[in-house]
Amino acid sequence: MKRVIYNFYIFSLLILAVMSCADNKVVAIDVQIESEPQVRTDTVCLIFGGDLMQHMPQINAARKSDGGFDYSQSFEFVAPIFRDADVAVINLETTLTTRGDYSGYPCFAAPVELADAMVDMGVDIALLANNHCCDRGARGIDSTVEQLTNRNIAHTGAFTGDSDYSKNNVLYFESKGVRFALINYTYGTNGIPVPKGKRVNIIDEKQIIRDISTINRDSIDCLIACMHWGVEYQRKPNAEQKNLAQLLRLHGVDVVIGGHPHVVQCYEATDDGVVFYSLGNFVSNQRKRYTNGGLIAEVNIVRCDTVPQLKYSANAHPVHVVLPGYRIVPKSVGDTLKMSSDARVAYDIFMSDTEQLLGVK
Repeated sequence: MKRVIYNFYIFSLLILAVMSCADNKVVAIDVQIESEPQVRTDTVCLIFGGDLMQHMPQINAARKSDGGFDYSQSFEFVAPIFRDADVAVINLETTLTTRGDYSGYPCFAAPVELADAMVDMGVDIALLANNHCCDRGARGIDSTVEQLTNRNIAHTGAFTGDSDYSKNNVLYFESKGVRFALINYTYGTNGIPVPKGKRVNIIDEKQIIRDISTINRDSIDCLIACMHWGVEYQRKPNAEQKNLAQLLRLHGVDVVIGGHPHVVQCYEATDDGVVFYSLGNFVSNQRKRYTNGGLIAEVNIVRCDTVPQLKYSANAHPVHVVLPGYRIVPKSVGDTLKMSSDARVAYDIFMSDTEQLLGVK
Protein backbone atom coordinates (compact mmCIF):
# COMPACT_ATOMS: atom_id res chain seq x y z
CA MET A 1 0.00 0.00 0.00
CA LYS A 2 2.87 2.39 0.81
CA ARG A 3 4.35 1.83 -2.65
CA VAL A 4 1.00 2.64 -4.33
CA ILE A 5 0.73 5.95 -2.42
CA TYR A 6 4.35 6.77 -3.25
CA ASN A 7 3.88 6.11 -6.97
CA PHE A 8 0.68 8.25 -7.01
CA TYR A 9 2.63 11.07 -5.37
CA ILE A 10 5.33 10.93 -8.03
CA PHE A 11 2.69 10.91 -10.78
CA SER A 12 1.06 14.03 -9.28
CA LEU A 13 4.39 15.87 -9.23
CA LEU A 14 4.86 15.08 -12.90
CA ILE A 15 1.43 16.52 -13.78
CA LEU A 16 2.10 19.70 -11.76
CA ALA A 17 5.49 20.12 -13.37
CA VAL A 18 4.05 19.90 -16.87
CA MET A 19 1.22 22.34 -16.04
CA SER A 20 3.64 24.95 -14.59
CA CYS A 21 5.99 25.05 -17.56
CA ALA A 22 6.16 28.49 -19.22
CA ASP A 23 5.10 28.86 -22.89
CA ASN A 24 3.62 25.40 -22.78
CA LYS A 25 7.10 23.89 -23.04
CA VAL A 26 7.44 20.38 -21.71
CA VAL A 27 10.28 19.91 -19.25
CA ALA A 28 11.70 16.40 -18.86
CA ILE A 29 12.08 15.38 -15.24
CA ASP A 30 14.24 12.35 -14.43
CA VAL A 31 12.51 10.52 -11.59
CA GLN A 32 13.97 7.30 -10.21
CA ILE A 33 11.21 4.88 -9.17
CA GLU A 34 12.31 1.94 -7.06
CA SER A 35 11.49 -1.42 -8.71
CA GLU A 36 10.62 -4.66 -7.02
CA PRO A 37 13.67 -6.86 -6.27
CA GLN A 38 14.07 -9.71 -8.76
CA VAL A 39 13.74 -13.18 -7.26
CA ARG A 40 15.63 -15.84 -9.17
CA THR A 41 14.27 -19.39 -9.16
CA ASP A 42 15.98 -22.21 -11.05
CA THR A 43 14.98 -25.84 -11.47
CA VAL A 44 17.67 -28.44 -12.07
CA CYS A 45 16.43 -31.63 -13.72
CA LEU A 46 18.43 -34.78 -12.99
CA ILE A 47 17.74 -37.95 -14.97
CA PHE A 48 18.85 -41.42 -13.82
CA GLY A 49 18.66 -44.56 -15.95
CA GLY A 50 18.69 -48.08 -14.53
CA ASP A 51 20.94 -51.01 -15.38
CA LEU A 52 22.38 -50.65 -18.89
CA MET A 53 23.30 -54.25 -19.69
CA GLN A 54 24.71 -55.89 -22.84
CA HIS A 55 23.81 -59.52 -23.34
CA MET A 56 25.12 -61.07 -26.57
CA PRO A 57 21.75 -60.90 -28.37
CA GLN A 58 21.83 -57.12 -27.82
CA ILE A 59 25.35 -56.86 -29.19
CA ASN A 60 24.41 -58.95 -32.21
CA ALA A 61 21.31 -56.83 -32.82
CA ALA A 62 23.48 -53.70 -32.94
CA ARG A 63 26.07 -55.25 -35.29
CA LYS A 64 26.29 -53.70 -38.77
CA SER A 65 27.29 -55.39 -42.02
CA ASP A 66 30.66 -53.62 -41.99
CA GLY A 67 31.52 -55.07 -38.57
CA GLY A 68 30.76 -51.93 -36.58
CA PHE A 69 27.86 -51.37 -34.19
CA ASP A 70 24.91 -49.01 -34.17
CA TYR A 71 22.83 -48.58 -31.00
CA SER A 72 20.73 -45.68 -32.24
CA GLN A 73 17.60 -47.81 -32.63
CA SER A 74 17.83 -49.02 -29.04
CA PHE A 75 18.03 -45.52 -27.54
CA GLU A 76 15.98 -43.56 -30.09
CA PHE A 77 12.84 -43.04 -28.01
CA VAL A 78 14.48 -42.25 -24.67
CA ALA A 79 17.29 -40.05 -25.98
CA PRO A 80 15.15 -36.88 -25.82
CA ILE A 81 14.49 -37.45 -22.11
CA PHE A 82 18.22 -37.61 -21.40
CA ARG A 83 19.14 -34.74 -23.72
CA ASP A 84 16.57 -32.44 -22.13
CA ALA A 85 17.95 -33.06 -18.64
CA ASP A 86 20.46 -30.76 -17.00
CA VAL A 87 22.44 -33.80 -15.81
CA ALA A 88 21.94 -37.40 -17.00
CA VAL A 89 23.30 -40.43 -15.12
CA ILE A 90 23.23 -44.14 -15.95
CA ASN A 91 24.45 -47.39 -14.39
CA LEU A 92 26.83 -48.93 -16.95
CA GLU A 93 26.61 -52.61 -16.07
CA THR A 94 29.15 -53.86 -18.58
CA THR A 95 32.80 -53.28 -19.34
CA LEU A 96 33.88 -51.74 -22.66
CA THR A 97 36.45 -53.35 -24.93
CA THR A 98 38.29 -52.31 -28.08
CA ARG A 99 39.66 -55.80 -28.75
CA GLY A 100 36.58 -57.35 -30.32
CA ASP A 101 36.32 -60.02 -27.64
CA TYR A 102 32.70 -59.27 -26.80
CA SER A 103 30.72 -61.33 -24.32
CA GLY A 104 27.44 -61.27 -22.43
CA TYR A 105 26.45 -62.97 -19.22
CA PRO A 106 28.19 -63.91 -16.96
CA CYS A 107 31.17 -61.69 -17.86
CA PHE A 108 30.08 -58.65 -19.81
CA ALA A 109 32.24 -56.86 -22.39
CA ALA A 110 30.59 -54.59 -24.97
CA PRO A 111 31.85 -52.67 -28.00
CA VAL A 112 32.95 -49.08 -27.48
CA GLU A 113 30.22 -47.90 -29.83
CA LEU A 114 27.97 -48.28 -26.80
CA ALA A 115 29.82 -45.33 -25.28
CA ASP A 116 29.28 -43.39 -28.51
CA ALA A 117 25.56 -44.04 -28.15
CA MET A 118 25.68 -42.80 -24.57
CA VAL A 119 27.26 -39.56 -25.77
CA ASP A 120 24.63 -39.16 -28.47
CA MET A 121 21.91 -39.81 -25.89
CA GLY A 122 23.30 -37.11 -23.62
CA VAL A 123 24.68 -39.17 -20.74
CA ASP A 124 26.94 -37.08 -18.50
CA ILE A 125 27.91 -39.59 -15.77
CA ALA A 126 28.43 -43.36 -15.84
CA LEU A 127 28.14 -45.30 -12.59
CA LEU A 128 30.64 -48.17 -12.48
CA ALA A 129 30.22 -49.62 -8.99
CA ASN A 130 28.22 -52.74 -9.81
CA ASN A 131 28.66 -56.50 -9.60
CA HIS A 132 29.97 -56.72 -13.20
CA CYS A 133 32.64 -53.99 -13.10
CA CYS A 134 35.44 -56.56 -12.61
CA ASP A 135 34.19 -58.99 -15.27
CA ARG A 136 37.27 -58.44 -17.45
CA GLY A 137 39.76 -57.85 -14.68
CA ALA A 138 42.18 -54.94 -14.65
CA ARG A 139 42.04 -54.57 -18.42
CA GLY A 140 38.27 -54.21 -18.32
CA ILE A 141 38.36 -51.42 -15.75
CA ASP A 142 41.16 -49.61 -17.58
CA SER A 143 39.47 -49.85 -20.97
CA THR A 144 36.06 -48.79 -19.65
CA VAL A 145 37.41 -45.73 -17.85
CA GLU A 146 39.60 -44.81 -20.81
CA GLN A 147 36.77 -44.98 -23.34
CA LEU A 148 34.42 -42.98 -21.11
CA THR A 149 37.09 -40.36 -20.42
CA ASN A 150 37.85 -40.04 -24.14
CA ARG A 151 34.21 -39.13 -24.66
CA ASN A 152 33.97 -36.70 -21.73
CA ILE A 153 31.63 -38.94 -19.77
CA ALA A 154 32.43 -38.65 -16.08
CA HIS A 155 32.66 -41.82 -13.99
CA THR A 156 32.79 -42.96 -10.41
CA GLY A 157 32.49 -46.17 -8.39
CA ALA A 158 35.35 -48.11 -10.04
CA PHE A 159 38.80 -46.67 -10.63
CA THR A 160 41.99 -47.40 -12.53
CA GLY A 161 44.14 -46.60 -9.50
CA ASP A 162 44.75 -44.28 -6.59
CA SER A 163 44.97 -41.15 -8.73
CA ASP A 164 41.67 -41.89 -10.44
CA TYR A 165 40.12 -42.67 -7.05
CA SER A 166 41.32 -39.40 -5.50
CA LYS A 167 39.92 -37.44 -8.41
CA ASN A 168 36.58 -39.17 -8.91
CA ASN A 169 35.57 -41.04 -5.75
CA VAL A 170 33.44 -38.06 -4.79
CA LEU A 171 32.26 -36.69 -8.12
CA TYR A 172 31.65 -32.94 -7.98
CA PHE A 173 29.63 -31.03 -10.57
CA GLU A 174 27.42 -27.97 -10.84
CA SER A 175 24.26 -27.03 -12.74
CA LYS A 176 22.42 -23.71 -12.71
CA GLY A 177 24.25 -22.63 -9.59
CA VAL A 178 23.37 -25.80 -7.65
CA ARG A 179 26.53 -27.61 -6.49
CA PHE A 180 26.47 -31.41 -6.35
CA ALA A 181 28.54 -34.28 -5.00
CA LEU A 182 27.86 -37.88 -6.08
CA ILE A 183 29.10 -41.15 -4.55
CA ASN A 184 28.60 -44.71 -5.81
CA TYR A 185 28.90 -48.17 -4.17
CA THR A 186 28.15 -51.83 -4.92
CA TYR A 187 27.36 -54.77 -2.65
CA GLY A 188 30.08 -56.84 -4.38
CA THR A 189 31.68 -58.00 -7.64
CA ASN A 190 30.23 -61.52 -8.08
CA GLY A 191 33.11 -63.04 -6.14
CA ILE A 192 35.70 -61.72 -8.59
CA PRO A 193 38.56 -60.12 -6.65
CA VAL A 194 39.19 -56.45 -7.34
CA PRO A 195 42.35 -56.49 -9.51
CA LYS A 196 45.59 -55.40 -7.89
CA GLY A 197 46.07 -51.66 -8.17
CA LYS A 198 42.41 -51.02 -9.05
CA ARG A 199 39.72 -49.77 -6.71
CA VAL A 200 35.99 -50.48 -6.46
CA ASN A 201 33.68 -48.91 -3.92
CA ILE A 202 32.14 -51.73 -1.89
CA ILE A 203 29.20 -51.02 0.40
CA ASP A 204 30.61 -50.60 3.88
CA GLU A 205 28.74 -48.33 6.24
CA LYS A 206 31.83 -47.07 8.04
CA GLN A 207 33.64 -46.32 4.77
CA ILE A 208 30.62 -44.55 3.32
CA ILE A 209 30.36 -42.38 6.43
CA ARG A 210 34.10 -41.62 6.15
CA ASP A 211 33.66 -40.64 2.51
CA ILE A 212 30.74 -38.37 3.37
CA SER A 213 32.78 -36.78 6.16
CA THR A 214 35.40 -35.65 3.62
CA ILE A 215 32.79 -33.55 1.81
CA ASN A 216 32.60 -29.92 2.87
CA ARG A 217 28.86 -29.38 3.03
CA ASP A 218 29.38 -25.64 2.78
CA SER A 219 30.81 -26.21 -0.70
CA ILE A 220 27.87 -28.24 -2.05
CA ASP A 221 24.10 -27.98 -2.02
CA CYS A 222 23.05 -31.56 -2.82
CA LEU A 223 24.60 -34.95 -2.06
CA ILE A 224 23.64 -37.97 -4.20
CA ALA A 225 24.35 -41.62 -3.37
CA CYS A 226 23.91 -44.28 -6.07
CA MET A 227 23.72 -47.75 -4.58
CA HIS A 228 23.99 -51.17 -6.24
CA TRP A 229 22.17 -53.19 -3.63
CA GLY A 230 19.23 -55.42 -2.79
CA VAL A 231 18.21 -58.88 -3.96
CA GLU A 232 17.70 -59.75 -7.60
CA TYR A 233 14.08 -60.02 -8.78
CA GLN A 234 12.56 -58.91 -5.46
CA ARG A 235 9.97 -56.24 -6.18
CA LYS A 236 10.07 -54.78 -2.67
CA PRO A 237 13.11 -53.23 -0.98
CA ASN A 238 14.41 -55.39 1.84
CA ALA A 239 15.32 -54.33 5.37
CA GLU A 240 18.98 -53.86 4.44
CA GLN A 241 18.11 -51.41 1.67
CA LYS A 242 15.71 -49.48 3.89
CA ASN A 243 18.17 -49.31 6.79
CA LEU A 244 21.00 -48.18 4.55
CA ALA A 245 18.81 -45.57 2.88
CA GLN A 246 17.87 -44.25 6.32
CA LEU A 247 21.55 -44.15 7.32
CA LEU A 248 22.46 -42.25 4.16
CA ARG A 249 19.71 -39.73 4.74
CA LEU A 250 20.74 -39.26 8.38
CA HIS A 251 24.27 -38.48 7.22
CA GLY A 252 23.16 -35.79 4.81
CA VAL A 253 22.45 -37.61 1.55
CA ASP A 254 19.63 -35.84 -0.28
CA VAL A 255 19.06 -38.20 -3.21
CA VAL A 256 19.44 -41.99 -3.14
CA ILE A 257 19.26 -43.96 -6.39
CA GLY A 258 19.27 -47.76 -6.30
CA GLY A 259 19.89 -50.51 -8.82
CA HIS A 260 20.72 -54.23 -9.19
CA PRO A 261 17.45 -56.13 -8.50
CA HIS A 262 16.62 -55.95 -12.27
CA VAL A 263 13.01 -55.16 -11.37
CA VAL A 264 11.30 -51.93 -10.39
CA GLN A 265 10.88 -51.16 -6.71
CA CYS A 266 9.02 -48.29 -5.03
CA TYR A 267 10.32 -44.79 -4.45
CA GLU A 268 9.82 -42.06 -1.86
CA ALA A 269 9.87 -38.33 -2.47
CA THR A 270 9.48 -35.41 -0.07
CA ASP A 271 10.35 -31.74 -0.26
CA ASP A 272 13.71 -32.45 1.37
CA GLY A 273 14.86 -35.57 -0.48
CA VAL A 274 14.25 -38.55 -2.75
CA VAL A 275 14.90 -42.31 -2.52
CA PHE A 276 14.49 -44.69 -5.49
CA TYR A 277 15.11 -48.23 -4.26
CA SER A 278 15.51 -49.88 -7.68
CA LEU A 279 15.17 -48.53 -11.21
CA GLY A 280 15.17 -52.00 -12.71
CA ASN A 281 16.65 -52.65 -16.16
CA PHE A 282 17.24 -49.75 -18.50
CA VAL A 283 17.98 -52.21 -21.30
CA SER A 284 18.83 -55.92 -21.26
CA ASN A 285 17.91 -59.25 -22.83
CA GLN A 286 16.00 -60.33 -19.74
CA ARG A 287 12.52 -61.09 -21.00
CA LYS A 288 10.72 -62.54 -18.00
CA ARG A 289 7.86 -60.66 -16.41
CA TYR A 290 8.96 -57.60 -14.39
CA THR A 291 12.54 -57.72 -15.81
CA ASN A 292 11.85 -56.49 -19.36
CA GLY A 293 11.93 -52.83 -18.45
CA GLY A 294 12.53 -50.34 -15.69
CA LEU A 295 12.22 -46.71 -14.62
CA ILE A 296 13.84 -43.51 -15.70
CA ALA A 297 13.99 -41.46 -12.50
CA GLU A 298 13.46 -37.73 -12.84
CA VAL A 299 14.55 -35.66 -9.85
CA ASN A 300 13.75 -31.97 -9.96
CA ILE A 301 15.52 -29.60 -7.59
CA VAL A 302 14.26 -26.06 -7.13
CA ARG A 303 16.66 -23.37 -5.98
CA CYS A 304 15.20 -20.00 -4.97
CA ASP A 305 17.23 -16.93 -3.97
CA THR A 306 14.91 -16.14 -1.07
CA VAL A 307 14.77 -19.66 0.41
CA PRO A 308 17.94 -21.29 1.80
CA GLN A 309 16.73 -24.89 1.38
CA LEU A 310 16.46 -26.68 -1.92
CA LYS A 311 13.08 -28.21 -2.73
CA TYR A 312 12.91 -31.72 -4.22
CA SER A 313 10.33 -33.58 -6.29
CA ALA A 314 10.44 -36.73 -8.37
CA ASN A 315 8.75 -38.46 -11.29
CA ALA A 316 9.09 -42.06 -12.43
CA HIS A 317 8.95 -42.79 -16.16
CA PRO A 318 8.37 -46.49 -16.89
CA VAL A 319 10.26 -47.83 -19.93
CA HIS A 320 9.80 -51.19 -21.61
CA VAL A 321 12.29 -52.97 -23.90
CA VAL A 322 10.58 -53.90 -27.18
CA LEU A 323 11.89 -56.42 -29.69
CA PRO A 324 13.21 -56.36 -32.34
CA GLY A 325 16.00 -53.87 -31.84
CA TYR A 326 15.91 -53.68 -28.05
CA ARG A 327 14.06 -50.38 -28.33
CA ILE A 328 13.66 -48.71 -24.94
CA VAL A 329 10.12 -47.37 -25.07
CA PRO A 330 8.59 -44.91 -22.59
CA LYS A 331 4.83 -44.89 -22.12
CA SER A 332 4.50 -41.58 -23.96
CA VAL A 333 5.68 -43.40 -27.10
CA GLY A 334 4.69 -46.99 -26.46
CA ASP A 335 0.94 -46.47 -26.08
CA THR A 336 0.67 -45.63 -29.79
CA LEU A 337 3.81 -47.30 -31.20
CA LYS A 338 3.24 -49.99 -33.82
CA MET A 339 4.48 -53.34 -32.52
CA SER A 340 3.69 -57.03 -32.88
CA SER A 341 0.79 -58.52 -30.95
CA ASP A 342 3.19 -60.42 -28.65
CA ALA A 343 5.22 -57.28 -28.02
CA ARG A 344 2.03 -55.33 -27.28
CA VAL A 345 0.90 -57.89 -24.72
CA ALA A 346 4.31 -57.82 -22.98
CA TYR A 347 4.34 -54.01 -23.06
CA ASP A 348 0.84 -53.71 -21.58
CA ILE A 349 1.59 -56.20 -18.81
CA PHE A 350 4.82 -54.41 -17.84
CA MET A 351 3.17 -50.99 -17.78
CA SER A 352 0.24 -52.30 -15.75
CA ASP A 353 2.51 -54.09 -13.27
CA THR A 354 4.70 -51.02 -12.85
CA GLU A 355 1.87 -48.55 -12.44
CA GLN A 356 0.23 -50.83 -9.88
CA LEU A 357 3.49 -51.09 -7.94
CA LEU A 358 3.96 -47.31 -7.96
CA GLY A 359 0.35 -46.67 -7.05
CA VAL A 360 -0.46 -44.87 -10.31
CA LYS A 361 -4.20 -44.64 -10.91
